[in-house]
Amino acid sequence: MKLLLTSAGVKNASIKAALIDLLGKPIDECDALCIPTAGYANPNGAAGAWRFITGHATTPMCELGWKSLGVLELTALPSLERDRWVSWVQASDVVLVNGGDALYLAHWMRESGLAEVLATLPALVWVGLSAGSMVMAPLIGEDFVGWRPPAGGDRALGVVDFAIFPHLDHPDLPENTLADAERWADDLSVPAYAIDDQTAIKVVDGNVEVITEGHWKFFPA
Repeated sequence: MKLLLTSAGVKNASIKAALIDLLGKPIDECDALCIPTAGYANPNGAAGAWRFITGHATTPMCELGWKSLGVLELTALPSLERDRWVSWVQASDVVLVNGGDALYLAHWMRESGLAEVLATLPALVWVGLSAGSMVMAPLIGEDFVGWRPPAGGDRALGVVDFAIFPHLDHPDLPENTLADAERWADDLSVPAYAIDDQTAIKVVDGNVEVITEGHWKFFPA
């Protein structure tokens, strides 16, 4: 699986170019699935899911002009025959993953079996938005724990070996300053990146590249 881990979607030309490079073909030739699940653990999650799916949010993902777009709701998957929904994922070029609560998303990726399936699809592109990016980390840090999983803790999926602090210096998030990010990183046992909404992290075969028209900071473990 190839990763494009964004703070706020495909916000600029550099992130879009990185996405097309990962896809290996134009966006309008690609079949996409979108995953709204993480948003439901947030206040007004239903409205947020609608904005994400319909392209009415300020985080460009679903509205980029895909050849086809389907909705993969993870909470529904355990009630379906596995072969049915796995075939949808296997037929897709890219999955677009909404923000919201990273631990809620991690929980349902495990419960649904999607996390296991993704490990078998090296060509699939994962485009994360905020929590949809953070879920790939080993952990998210206590500052970002909202919904608590049954086992507790802040463990995410561990697909990458670093944590992500999104929305750095966002004007509507006074708790997301660089100083806040530094305090967050000090409590982690893994390396971390703080990224603003004009920045993304591209990961292919373990190689990490920061794509940015904004600002970011790396924190060693």
